[in-house]
Amino acid sequence: MSLVDRDRRIMWHPFSQEESSDLPIAIERAKGSYIYDKNGKSYLDLISSWWVNIHGHGHQKISQAIYDQAKKIDHIMFAGFTHDPAVSLCENLLKILPKDLTRCFYSDNGSTAVEIALKMSYQYWFNKGEKQRTLFISFDGGYHGDTFGAMSVGKESDFYNPFQKFMFEVLFIPLAHTWYGDENIDEKESKSLEYLNDQLKEKSHLISAMIIEPLVQGASGMRIYRTEFIKKVINLIKKFDILIIFDEVMTGFGRTGANFALNQINICPDFLCISKGITGGVLPLALTITKKKIYDAFLSDNWDKAFAHGHSYTANPIACAAGLASLELFLQKETQDKINIISAIHQKFIKELFNSNREIIKHTRTIGTIAAFDLKSEKNLTNVLKRKFLENGLLLRPLKNTVYLLPPYSIKEEELKESYSLINEIINEV
Repeated sequence: MSLVDRDRRIMWHPFSQEESSDLPIAIERAKGSYIYDKNGKSYLDLISSWWVNIHGHGHQKISQAIYDQAKKIDHIMFAGFTHDPAVSLCENLLKILPKDLTRCFYSDNGSTAVEIALKMSYQYWFNKGEKQRTLFISFDGGYHGDTFGAMSVGKESDFYNPFQKFMFEVLFIPLAHTWYGDENIDEKESKSLEYLNDQLKEKSHLISAMIIEPLVQGASGMRIYRTEFIKKVINLIKKFDILIIFDEVMTGFGRTGANFALNQINICPDFLCISKGITGGVLPLALTITKKKIYDAFLSDNWDKAFAHGHSYTANPIACAAGLASLELFLQKETQDKINIISAIHQKFIKELFNSNREIIKHTRTIGTIAAFDLKSEKNLTNVLKRKFLENGLLLRPLKNTVYLLPPYSIKEEELKESYSLINEIINEV
């Protein structure tokens, strides 16, 4: 029996309608920017396998770090214990983050990192005696994960309709997202800020925090918005003494062109959530990083004020070792140069793609190593596009009619340029 047949007997895949989904492709190995199936066919991983493999697959430095750590400590509970990989990873991360971010809490995925930030922000006010602060603010279309708190602040993204009655109340603000040639962006931003201001005047005393995917919303279609807009939003929020959560699960580690999106905004949030690229996509790991003032609000002789949250695999030493190796690779000049090269290629070729296909594509946009465009079609072309891309050796996973590229930093310049030529052919065929 083939691997695919065995899979179909027992497996249930994420974000899939099992009744109608194409059969899964049996992958045998992965190396660099490519994955290879059982028949030897290669696929250029243009989305870093759901945005995680920032250095490509099978990097020797990360593999060696995992091997070395596995010989020392495979895992140990983090309640009442500590170990060097966990402490060292946080020490090195804090060196490249705003100085006010000083306290780190480990988990194992982006949804949970967000859930922790939501719980911490709510309990911060609860511990301070402001128990009425039960509301959160989010932009419409945001996606923050699949746990119930994360779903609540992303429930307008259409992923969670069956669970609406279980979710807490959230104020959703219109997102003024933009693209190249957008002539209405100033008006959209003004309306969004006006709506936010009206909500704050009425309900600020009830609000715990605002959660933001800084500069780009990922799962809703790589919707990009301007730095000056997010600065105005945050400055307005701060006037009302409301906490700020940055969900940088996707945007962290170079994706927007800087180490983190917050570096471009030049604003320090109260909470920073990071995951995905933290281990180079090799092992599950996440961090929620916050300020001393938040940490201090949980200090007490009273157990009820403690943050009673944890996971069996909190700060897994092997994952932390992978994170240390990945961070070292990320900070190398070669990687930083590659991020700039990918960004420049995106800017050049996405404009050429638009100029050649004005009748079938719209809303071209890039930021850092992310490029995206929308197809002018009334039909949902997700499946047919994904199938065509795979047939041509490209691992791309369109979001409805949005095609996006988020390649690993291992990709070669010619590989990325050739991918744009293939994408051009495929969208015209479809």
